[in-house]
Amino acid sequence: MVTTRFDIEKFSRKMDFGLWRIKMKALLVHQGLADALKDDSGESLITDGEKSSSAAAERAKMMERSHSAIILCLDDKTLREVSKESTAKEV
Repeated sequence: MVTTRFDIEKFSRKMDFGLWRIKMKALLVHQGLADALKDDSGESLITDGEKSSSAAAERAKMMERSHSAIILCLDDKTLREVSKESTAKEV
């Protein structure tokens, strides 16, 4: 099994946010976490009206993982500004 590692420079105010955002979105897509960035009206992991507790738990886990991935790609100063945000979308 081959593991690919992607290093994304931590975001700081000196960087181009637009380019960093594109890289982060690509990373989240690669990790299967891009749905966490969609709003409530977007597609979700729960399809065809299925509202099982396991699907809800899977979505919650995905949201937590995507939030964590973004937090790890912020420099300390920027992280302090978004530390109270609890979802990937809010960050």
